Amino acid sequence: MLAEARLQQLHAFVSTFSKEELVWVNGYLSGLLQNGHSQIKPESNHADITVKKMTILYGTETGNAKKLGNIFAASAKKKGIGVKLNGLDQYRLTDLAMEEYLFIVISTQGEGEPPVAAKEFYDYIHQESISLNNLKYAVLGLGDTSYPLFCKAAEDVDVRLTKLGAQSIIVLQKCDVDYETEAAAWLEDVFTALSKYSAESSTKPLTNAQKISNKTQYEGKITHHINLNDNRSSKETYHIEISTNDQPTYQPGDAIGIYPYNKTEVVNKIIELSGVDPAKKVSTTKFTDSVQALLKNHLTINYLSVATVQKYACIIGVQIPDTRIDLVELLRIYPLKNTSQIDDVIKILNPHTPRIYSVASSPIAHSNEVHLTVAKNTFEVNGEKRIGLCSDFLCELKEGDSLNFYVHKNQHFKLPLPNKDIIMIGPGTGVAPFRSFVEERDATGATGRNWLFFGDRNFTTDFLYQTEWQQYKANGVLTKINLAWSRDNNKKNYVQHELKKEANEIMQWIDDGAHIYICGNKDPMSIEVDETLIEILREQRNISHEKAMQFLENLNEQGRYVKDVY
Repeated sequence: MLAEARLQQLHAFVSTFSKEELVWVNGYLSGLLQNGHSQIKPESNHADITVKKMTILYGTETGNAKKLGNIFAASAKKKGIGVKLNGLDQYRLTDLAMEEYLFIVISTQGEGEPPVAAKEFYDYIHQESISLNNLKYAVLGLGDTSYPLFCKAAEDVDVRLTKLGAQSIIVLQKCDVDYETEAAAWLEDVFTALSKYSAESSTKPLTNAQKISNKTQYEGKITHHINLNDNRSSKETYHIEISTNDQPTYQPGDAIGIYPYNKTEVVNKIIELSGVDPAKKVSTTKFTDSVQALLKNHLTINYLSVATVQKYACIIGVQIPDTRIDLVELLRIYPLKNTSQIDDVIKILNPHTPRIYSVASSPIAHSNEVHLTVAKNTFEVNGEKRIGLCSDFLCELKEGDSLNFYVHKNQHFKLPLPNKDIIMIGPGTGVAPFRSFVEERDATGATGRNWLFFGDRNFTTDFLYQTEWQQYKANGVLTKINLAWSRDNNKKNYVQHELKKEANEIMQWIDDGAHIYICGNKDPMSIEVDETLIEILREQRNISHEKAMQFLENLNEQGRYVKDVY
């Protein structure tokens, strides 16, 4: 029996462990006792570990590799290391060449075969000639010594990664059926090895990035582009992944600015109607380039302002009613008197203004990438359906296409301390920054609770990132999720209605110090959320409407009630 003081110390210690970690500790202690250890050495602090992020992948048949992957990820997070954890069947293979620190736990099946879930990854590294010269890695194999090809899949992966140029930081560890002790020792060796490596700068030296107008411009390539809505939906919302050679210096809550390009067919039509040489150089107040490049990349040619239309009228010497119109239609209805007038027309066109989109990814979870959530914006002008220039540009991109962007900092809309609770209210594309929030909190092992309110039209067609939210809920990263569908029933249900249903618990979270975030449409969504929260405060605290408004204002002043609305 332990002395009372020692027992209390033990209870205090194990109370901080998850169920999976307790299973791990149980196996570890059993292994030590079986090997004759009378004393347990304290775990090394590894205080000199400066590596900031790693990727852990598991290939499993029975679930043991996944269990170890989760335990390893939890241990790394406690040491302040950001972790991206994936099954090999869920891992995007094109990311492999961009990894810096990679750790693989993989079992072996049958006659030395990898698990079914790891087969695609296994084939990829053996069939593709990719350069992994910047990768540092380690492999842990799970197997059974009663089989002749013990841990053969792990051996194959280890050998192939080395042949592709990767550097093994510790030797391959092969574990038998009773794997707990050896796996724990392997993890300890991993952290010891990591302590020898200096952290690479969180922002690599810029190679393709360039400074323009005091903003660092990044050149990106589209690596993933998918419509998140079902094909039966009346909406189109795209998840867009942009890969760069340089790590963009953003944080969750930031946005990126994008200068859209005009459609080539529209530019060609303007050139045809004006008769101008597309290679002719013209200078505006901001740019000097060919007519083709100016019209394609830099100038606004759609939905011209009334002031621009009137300047055009002065150039060609005709009366034109106050209206907003595309340049193509303007040239067709009110043609130029001569080709040389196009120079003056180009000079009156306004330069493109950047469109700002919330970042939907964590830089720790996705090195050298930025993810966006973009809805195709449709609206009407004089009864005619129009599509927003930049949303149309982004939604029509294809994998492999290039674009330029810059990081738009948002110092106001930032995550609180890791131990603080957060309530996230983001219907539609307003969910984008909250995807980055939850990814960041998962990767860093933040202990604060996370509660998401999401809404859209229909559950079956418009549940953006459904599988991701379900996974976060299943593994406990997402504490609660409330969903509101406005078209599934006769009575419309919006996020503010879900807030009202949870009034009592929301008040408890607020009293516990929770931070509240709102992202999405300003009118009417954020206004109605404001009104709902005021009503909740008024009823739960039994105070006047004015005092409830003041309470919400105080939360805002404390940085606990913040919005990113548009």
